[in-house]
Amino acid sequence: MPAASPQQAAQAGSSDAPASQTPRDLRRVDIHPDHWYPLAWSHEVKAGRAHGVSFAGDPIVIVRTESGRVFALEDRCAHRQVPLHAGVVDGESIRCCYHGWTYDCSGRCTDVPYLGRERLPNGVRAYPCREAAGLVFVFPGDPLLADTAVFPELGSASDKAYKTRRFGREVKCHYTFMHENLMDMNHQFLHRRQMGRMRARSLGRRRGEDWVEVDYTFAREEGRQPIGEALVFGQKRGKDGSDDPEGAHKDVMTIRTAYPYQTLRIRTKDGTMVMDLWIVYVPLDREQRTNRTFGLLSIRRPKFGALLDAAWPLLVWFTERIFKEDRWIVEREQEAHDRQGADHNQEVFPVINDLRALLTERGAPAGMRPAHGFETRRVHLIQPVTEAPAP
Repeated sequence: MPAASPQQAAQAGSSDAPASQTPRDLRRVDIHPDHWYPLAWSHEVKAGRAHGVSFAGDPIVIVRTESGRVFALEDRCAHRQVPLHAGVVDGESIRCCYHGWTYDCSGRCTDVPYLGRERLPNGVRAYPCREAAGLVFVFPGDPLLADTAVFPELGSASDKAYKTRRFGREVKCHYTFMHENLMDMNHQFLHRRQMGRMRARSLGRRRGEDWVEVDYTFAREEGRQPIGEALVFGQKRGKDGSDDPEGAHKDVMTIRTAYPYQTLRIRTKDGTMVMDLWIVYVPLDREQRTNRTFGLLSIRRPKFGALLDAAWPLLVWFTERIFKEDRWIVEREQEAHDRQGADHNQEVFPVINDLRALLTERGAPAGMRPAHGFETRRVHLIQPVTEAPAP
């Protein structure tokens, strides 16, 4: 029997097939832990405080020491397993709230108040941790790979020519639904109340070892240009907000999944990038059916930048309405999967089949996650980093 194609591998197979030949259900493919993931916004982790987060069901505590450094440990005390995020930051360490066991940034237990130092027990797992662009990143996979793993390029968030909105929310669906929703611009009908009737045209797709990319242009078939769109492009696009019939405004949207991150960039006819979105979806629960979105949405400042600042609340309002509709629809997709017990999608758009294959191939291999969570090999001497090094 011939091997399944990448597209077939991304689809759910018949439950009657032998296990060795059954394609993986994409909605049961765990995200691969050997990447840098944001688990908190910097402002959520106050100086001298601990902040509890989760990655795919594994509890993690992020600590900001009194000097401002950040580090991450598994969120449990080695003694009675109570959460360390309920503890007390003491200088550059954290003390458990129960008996005062103390852990440093490497996870090593450095003090038990009622034991001599020669009798200190083992500590807890430490995670490589670094901070960039207002986000706290953690490497939840094999810590030996953290130094060589590619740290994501965070769009235009640090470019003063752009104004950046930092946003995030919890969405009750598998992270792969989120990738598909952003990549497939044929779903503009969903947003007809916000944007009028828009028709997307795919200009072509490209595929690499760990990425998929597609270009689009758009034509407005009905309705007026919304204010939020006008803020992005800085101008009306044709009479009454419709697209110029002569094609004077040929904006190109490029969407890319570079596993596990996504970007969406819009360039005008002269090549100017007017919008730059970087986004990632971090699974929270062990079944990975709930994710937390972390996004950086950067809009190029017009010649008179104060105009964008004044209109910013309108842009936030517009994008929130779009995101609300997207969240509603992907949660309905997850509910359908739960009812059916498998992925029965019949995908016809080639770039989404490419994307599904990529997410299957780059996801965690089947059986990678032990019953108690991802493999937790400990490395003690991890140096906390407060900012990503300059590229």
